[in-house]
Amino acid sequence: MTAQQEIKLESLEVGVYNLEGKRVATVRLPRIFNMLVRPDLIRKVFLALRTSRLQPKGADPLAGERTTAESWGVGYGVARVPRIKGGRRAALVPMTVGGRKAHPPKVEKKIRERINRKEKRLALFSAIAATAYRFFVQTRGHKIDNVKELPIIVTDELEELSKTSDVRQVFEALGIWEDIERARKRVRIRAGKGKMRGRRYKKPKSVLIVVGKDRGIGKAARNMVGVDVVEARNLNVELLAPGGHPGRLTVYTQSALAVLEEKLGGGSNEQ
Repeated sequence: MTAQQEIKLESLEVGVYNLEGKRVATVRLPRIFNMLVRPDLIRKVFLALRTSRLQPKGADPLAGERTTAESWGVGYGVARVPRIKGGRRAALVPMTVGGRKAHPPKVEKKIRERINRKEKRLALFSAIAATAYRFFVQTRGHKIDNVKELPIIVTDELEELSKTSDVRQVFEALGIWEDIERARKRVRIRAGKGKMRGRRYKKPKSVLIVVGKDRGIGKAARNMVGVDVVEARNLNVELLAPGGHPGRLTVYTQSALAVLEEKLGGGSNEQ
């Protein structure tokens, strides 16, 4: 465990900013923001969430075996592999053209990671807490040189924005537009055949906007590269720690904090 993980927040009192980036009030954060950050547990839960979407797959049991090929046996001066009737061409076995696979995928394979309910809940607490530490946010690669304090708390007016241009002005006022530009410049074309299967581009993650209720901000921000909008009741580790790495740059509204306090509270596992 690193020294940074052992550091507690100096104060749970943080500023609330309006859409012009001015501090207009203070608010007390829920106690979950002062929990110990557990990157190992966050990674474990992230993998459990990711594998839960995998679909079992397997090969046709008779693939490559629909042939009457049989081995000639010994005494013919040729290898004893199965050969098609009326010819010398080998078939059926894995080393032959059109033969079966040696080890095809099987639907019986266990591809889903299981996770305990309390571990999943503790990892969510930990991922939320990581958004309040500059160390974890900078380690993920976010540009926060112009951000005054973390976590970023904004008035509920943010939830009502309906234009992308308005959201950009707010991000510029809060000092986080630089991170949006970072994500936009790093969009690249995926290597391999995935580019032909509906996932042509790889896009870095940028700002996560957590709201109490989506009243228009979802449509206003969805066209920005790397930006996600989620209601506080649907918050999960995969959104807070993409790739299993904690510390995503996150913007909370005041109503979102109220939902987190009501839904999650301080947690019985507070460190």
